[in-house]
Amino acid sequence: MKKIDSHQHFWQYNPVKDAWITDDMSVIQRDFLPDDLLPLLQHNQIEGCVAVQADQSEAENNLLLGLAKNAPFVKGIVGWIDLRAENVDERLQYYKQFELMKGFRHVLQAEDASFMLTEEFKRGISKLAAYGFTYDILITNEQLKAANELVASFPNQKFVIDHLAKPGIKAGDIDIWAEDITTIARLKNVYCKVSGFSTEADWYHWTLDDVRPYLDVVFRQFGINRVMYGSDWPVSIVAGGYNRVIQSLETYMQQFNAQEQSLFWGENAAEFYNLKK
Repeated sequence: MKKIDSHQHFWQYNPVKDAWITDDMSVIQRDFLPDDLLPLLQHNQIEGCVAVQADQSEAENNLLLGLAKNAPFVKGIVGWIDLRAENVDERLQYYKQFELMKGFRHVLQAEDASFMLTEEFKRGISKLAAYGFTYDILITNEQLKAANELVASFPNQKFVIDHLAKPGIKAGDIDIWAEDITTIARLKNVYCKVSGFSTEADWYHWTLDDVRPYLDVVFRQFGINRVMYGSDWPVSIVAGGYNRVIQSLETYMQQFNAQEQSLFWGENAAEFYNLKK
């Protein structure tokens, strides 16, 4: 069974650029590069990963593409472009030359929910499929209704929701999120990353039992063919770290057969992002 980590980050820490890494996350206020990740992948028998943007600039794309040249385990990159720009076609054409560039993401969680439904943003989204690019949806649970409208508008575009859409696990809030995630899961062009849940829970005391009800909803509604594993490393270090996250999911996945487990751990991510074997 080949494993793919569908969601992790690299960065060269800068306190201005990375101001989102607040002082309560001081443990990750430093550089994280491929040599830091490789031992964790090897320890957990993970063949490759998808590096996802953490800064909204094309300089971020250059950083990730540059790092991947010397890190063959990076199988794909989710970068950033300004989807609202007049020259969006030009930028998409430019990035099409890089085989590792698989899709794009905007930090929608930092925007008003209406942002993703503006004509300028939707115009950019409308152009992705023609170039074969995916789109990662980074939102909070309060933005799921808007995301549902966005995904429904582009049935031929491949979308994936990051981090279960950030449900309120620490507070035990589940009902409204479950209703909204169920609605968006009915749209077959959207997948869900089982990632980022530890940082939505109590960072220091979470257990699988805290997370299980949310995982149950996602697996039931999306089905085993549209879910994928993601570590959200190094952000996950603030809430237990790489090994604790993956061990909890290995326990959870014991209820599935070998083929279903293969889909979750790697095959779905490889299919979604069109990763090379």
